[in-house]
Formats: sequence, C-alpha cells, structure tokens
Amino acid sequence: MTEVAWVATRSSPAGSQSSNIAQSSSDRQTHLLREAPDDFAPLSQDGMMDTVNRPSCRMKFNGNIFLIGPMGAGKTTIGRLLSKALSISFHDSDKEIEQRTGVSIPMIFEYEGEPGFRKRESEVLTVLTQNSPIILATGGGSVLLESNREVLRQRGFVVYLQCAVEKQLERTHKDSNRPLLKTENPRARLEELLAVRDPIYRSVAHFTVDTGRYSSRSAVRQILRAYNRARQAPRDA
Repeated sequence: MTEVAWVATRSSPAGSQSSNIAQSSSDRQTHLLREAPDDFAPLSQDGMMDTVNRPSCRMKFNGNIFLIGPMGAGKTTIGRLLSKALSISFHDSDKEIEQRTGVSIPMIFEYEGEPGFRKRESEVLTVLTQNSPIILATGGGSVLLESNREVLRQRGFVVYLQCAVEKQLERTHKDSNRPLLKTENPRARLEELLAVRDPIYRSVAHFTVDTGRYSSRSAVRQILRAYNRARQAPRDA
C-alpha cells in the first residue's frame, strides 16, 4: 500500500479551458491555499483530520471530484465552493433525480420506497460520472451499492465529508426533504445510518475531512491541497 503525503501545490488545473479561465481558477485556488492550515497529519484518535493512505483503486484522474458523506455534512455547500475555485461545473445527484422525475425525493420514497430511489440514484450516478471534469455531490446512501462504489472510485477523486451526528442534527432538523429522518427519534436514526455507512465511506474515499470541525472554506482549502497532490502524483503503469 502506497503512503500518500498530501502537499499543497499552486498549479492551475489541467484541462482544455482557455488560458484566462485557467488563470482565474489558479488565482482562486492560490487565494484559498494561502490561508490553508498546515495540520495535514493523519487522523488521530480525536478525529481531527484524515489523510487516507490507500492504493489508487484504478482511479482515472480526469479532474472529477466526488463528494460522499452523510446528510448535513455540507456536500452541496462545499461542492459549490470547489466548483467556483476550479471553474468547473457542479452537480447534485439528488437534484438531478428530482429534475428527471419531476417530483421530490420524499415523493419518490413514498411511491417507490428506498429500493426504487436507489435504482434511480444508481442510474443518475452512472450518467453523471461519465462527464469530466465535474464536482459531484452524492446522496448519503449512494455508496450502499457496490456498483456505485466502483463507479465513484474509478471515475474521480472521492472525498468523504465526515460529520458527527450532533452536527448533522443541527444542520438538518428543519429540513423536511429528508425522508429517512421522518421518525420519532432522528438522532437514533442518524446514529444507526452512520454506524453502517461510515466504514463504507472510508473504504471508498481517497481523502477525508471533518466538516464538523472545520468551516466550509477551510475544508475546501484542504480538499484542494489533496486534489492538487493527487493530480500530480505518478499514475500506475
């Protein structure tokens, strides 16, 4: 297993964009990275930070960044910030499902159940991940299917946005668009989901950051450092 050392770089992102756009993107990255903390040690027992040491998982580095993690972790917020910093498009798999079906996620759960929703989610992930470069925010349960995990691992740089249950509750308690939280005890439900999904998130991710301890902008700076380091790392023959 190859040990990955995450180091910030100041290079502009690769791609066929015009020089002006590339320079603008590079300037935004530099602005974010200039303020980035230097605490890029591996995750300790207190869970401050995680730089995952893992093989490439046959990852094809095409500029894609896929965000995984539980509800309330900040995938949409951080995804939009990354999109702005890198000047590439942002997509939200849940929003894409709603646009394609014309109905809300809770209604899909009501009429088709979770299996029906997961089928639609898998179809959307397969289509969206064929595009590059993109930033993609995935649903919290998108990693439950092995086929989805393989698609994510192979087609982009996967970032796990870790978030404690307490912070998830704080961010989601007023959100009525969370069908899995329509229960008498949302905390217990979140704890149950995290217990099952956390090991899966970690097995898929190339990089992990705790969004409960870091601000969105700080998390973005750390992701950009890891992304740039991965982009410059030698590819397997």
